[in-house]
Amino acid sequence: MATKKPQRSPAEIEDIILRKIFLVSFAETAKNEPTVVYLELTAAEILSEGRPLVLSRDTMERVLIDRLSGDFPSVDPPFPYLVGCYRRACEESKKVASMKDPSVRSEIESAIKQARRLIASYCRIHVGNPEMFMPTGQAGASATSELLSMIFSEVSTPVDGFAGNSLGGGLSCPPGFIEEFFRDGDEESLEPVLNDLFEKLRQSVAKVSALGNFQQPLRALLLLVSFPKCAKALVNHPRWIPKETYLLIGEGRMIEIASILGAFLHVSALPDHKEFKSIPDVGQQCFSESSNRRPADLLSSFTTIKTVMNILYDGMGEVSLTLLKNVDTRERVLEYLAEVIKRNSSRSGMQVDPFSCASSGMFVNLSSVMLRLCEPFLDGTAAKREKIDPKYLFYNSRLDFRQLTAMHASSEEVTAWIENENHGKTDKVLDSQEATSSGSNSGTSILQVKPLKSCTKKEKYSFICECFFMTARVLNLGFMKAISDFKHLAQELARCEEDLSSFKTMREQGASPQLEADIKRLEKVIEILSQDRLCYEAQILRDGALLQRALSFYRLVIIWLVDLVGGFKMPLPSTCPMEFACIPEHFVDDAMDLLILTSRIPKALEGFVLDDFLNFIIMFMASPSYIKNPYLRAKMVEVLNCWMQQRSSSSGFSASASLFEGHQLSLDYLVRNLLKLYVDIEFTGSHTQFFDKFTIRHNIAELLEYLWDVPSHRNAWRQIAREEEKGVYLNFLNFLINDSIYLLDESLNKILELKEIEAEMANSAEWERRPAQEREERMRLFHSRENIVRFDMRLANEDVGMLAFTSEQIPAPFLLPEMVERVASMLNYFLLQLAGPQRRSLSVKDPEKYEFKPKQLLKQIAKIYVHIARGDKDNIFPVAISKDGRSYNEKLFASAADILWKIGEDGRVIEEFIQLGHKAKAAASEAMDAEINLGEIPEEFMDPIQYELMKDPVILPSSRVTVDRVVIQRHLLSDNTDPFNRSHLTQDMLIPDTELKQRIDEFIRSRRGGHVAVKPTNDVTDMVE
Repeated sequence: MATKKPQRSPAEIEDIILRKIFLVSFAETAKNEPTVVYLELTAAEILSEGRPLVLSRDTMERVLIDRLSGDFPSVDPPFPYLVGCYRRACEESKKVASMKDPSVRSEIESAIKQARRLIASYCRIHVGNPEMFMPTGQAGASATSELLSMIFSEVSTPVDGFAGNSLGGGLSCPPGFIEEFFRDGDEESLEPVLNDLFEKLRQSVAKVSALGNFQQPLRALLLLVSFPKCAKALVNHPRWIPKETYLLIGEGRMIEIASILGAFLHVSALPDHKEFKSIPDVGQQCFSESSNRRPADLLSSFTTIKTVMNILYDGMGEVSLTLLKNVDTRERVLEYLAEVIKRNSSRSGMQVDPFSCASSGMFVNLSSVMLRLCEPFLDGTAAKREKIDPKYLFYNSRLDFRQLTAMHASSEEVTAWIENENHGKTDKVLDSQEATSSGSNSGTSILQVKPLKSCTKKEKYSFICECFFMTARVLNLGFMKAISDFKHLAQELARCEEDLSSFKTMREQGASPQLEADIKRLEKVIEILSQDRLCYEAQILRDGALLQRALSFYRLVIIWLVDLVGGFKMPLPSTCPMEFACIPEHFVDDAMDLLILTSRIPKALEGFVLDDFLNFIIMFMASPSYIKNPYLRAKMVEVLNCWMQQRSSSSGFSASASLFEGHQLSLDYLVRNLLKLYVDIEFTGSHTQFFDKFTIRHNIAELLEYLWDVPSHRNAWRQIAREEEKGVYLNFLNFLINDSIYLLDESLNKILELKEIEAEMANSAEWERRPAQEREERMRLFHSRENIVRFDMRLANEDVGMLAFTSEQIPAPFLLPEMVERVASMLNYFLLQLAGPQRRSLSVKDPEKYEFKPKQLLKQIAKIYVHIARGDKDNIFPVAISKDGRSYNEKLFASAADILWKIGEDGRVIEEFIQLGHKAKAAASEAMDAEINLGEIPEEFMDPIQYELMKDPVILPSSRVTVDRVVIQRHLLSDNTDPFNRSHLTQDMLIPDTELKQRIDEFIRSRRGGHVAVKPTNDVTDMVE
């Protein structure tokens, strides 16, 4: 019978287990156990103290110190040894769990737990003081590097190693080690460890692009900030907001390359300056020779970039949220965000210095992170909107908003208002200029300074408030700036491709070494620009979730702005609240730019409700007393233009019918405000206002033409024409006529220039003898003129088309005394160009290429003549036609009618057109007779502007000059100033000169019985068909 195995005491079990954990022995170790260290001196000391030679909780710290301090050959260095001890402690814990005796099990578990705490403590000591336990003269791997490597291993995933750039791979992390290492340490001992750790973490992503391994460092950062002490150490790190400076590197770029979060936010697919470029090169790796790649390959690259960038966004969003939830770190996070914004305020400029400012990649990433932080309040409930305090703009201690262009208030007005607020004064009223119905900006609107809820400076604002305003700034400097950069990049690419096409065309006519060099240079430039464009597209335009988050934020912005003026209702209050007037203009400008972009991206607006945006646009696009910048109000029309049915359907957005036809605000105010803006935009205050207005009016005209086909909007249009016949509607027609004349005249002159260059190029022998540089310049001029003609003709066609359909149903305004002669002169001029002797000189090789449609134009001109004549009950239109001394010719109507028959115009229209020509001829004859009857007219009866006999003389109040009422009314349609001294003038300021009118009437009566009219001879050259 076998003898019973003697039972070990708890002390013996503890000794055995602790020796296994620490790999030490108090007796000389057998040769087959080289990893176990014989602590001879330690054993002797214990015996000399009269204590039993066993390893216990009381002696294990002394043993551990002796093991770490001793010079033992062929053993692990301190850090791997300590990690191994912790791992063995975990393994022993599992074994102990199966012990049957609960009291012994509990005692041993307590010993192992104490051992683990001790090991973790000495790990912290060693990592913080790596020389402490290293033998003299011996250098090993940095303990912090080993710790970081172990953290990387802890957070690694199987996919990290696919690209062959997985981090870590050294020591594996024992279960619970990281938690115990960081959780139980005191802040003082952890500080040097974490400072070094965070710096190495920053370095691990410093030059990494979206295709590099940033994910392991990001997961490591997430793991670290989950421990409150680590989070606190991070925000107190010297590189949280770095203060150091480098030669030639500005503070904006510095916070990106030197701060810990900046290094992570630098990870991007967007191009950057070569000095700061990350690897792998995303453009080169994903989009080189993109024109030769299969669509499926490009799509795969787009998907990859979008996926990895969203991993970064989510990770950095989680890091930020974790730090913001911690009361010990929240303030430092907000300080960091404010510092990034302040140091990079110059990113809002047209040209950004890459050495002074952080990259677009960093700011797009930060934009996405901020949008994630805003998500809880993007639903825009009233309770959450109330927490967004407009006083933050003036009283917050983080950001200065006063240097930004405000919606309407000047910086002086803002300063005065704040001073009044602080002193409790509320009676000041600020005057501002509002464009009048003629668009001359000479009217007046009021910015009323009314008190806010509190006049005292507020020290603390809610997180919702701070996050809202910071996000608006970050988006302006980041996401929206990147979109602007993308547009400019695309334009530059298009210009280079056009130049390349021109060079290749020139090469066909004769190559030269310089030309070949230019072609190669352009091909290289185009390749780089194409890669950059696709990188922008991949990270921004293809990320539907990012676009929708940004849209949701800007919807909150406009709802909040509307709250400041009393909600979605019209008309707007007569006075603009200063809270609204002081809002930075870019809040609305960025919203409009984003709407334009997303409206042109297939399915980007799918499922997104646009009603609030539409109502906002209708409310403010014709309200210069609220939004001063005319270009911003014009941009609102561009948004609506994108939503028109014929355009939106091509981008997958099909909600325009319900937008324009199903909203009462739209039905009541859309046409009215478009007409008003059409007038207001005549004077923008910019040195380029003359040319800018054509592009803006092009968008308005397209939208008006679209709305004309909607019955409810057409009825509103008719009503406006009746109500505003002498107001904004007459101004609208006046500018429509002005533009039509200018655009057609410019287009026809440029067509003659094009024909001249075409003739030069057609003479190949002479053309090839010219120097290459001269040929290149002429080719550039040719393409430039082509673009101008194409644009001007498109606008001229639109304007004439609008005159055609409005004159059919609303002819009355065209027949007003101040308008009828202008209309007649315009139509006569067009008729002369299209049916007169010089029309054959306007033939070009491909008229459709320039949108030059002479047949269509002539048909429309004829219809406008006929439409106005149908509404002419008093036969004033033929008289106006015949009075035009510049273009009218009685035979021109017959010549035009012949052409109209040949091009297939409706017979009834042609007959009425011919009849109108006969009436004009008769009116001309009568006018000649009347002029002969009047004889010599006294100078004082003649209008000084037109030099015609006045019918209704009026005195101008400032210059005291007497003019004919019709003439000055016509002038005031375009310019609200006295033509003789430029002082302000409106129609209601005119003073009737009754005494002079009586004398003129008497003069006319006295001459009526005079001469019999003699039919004048006609010396006008016959028209060439």
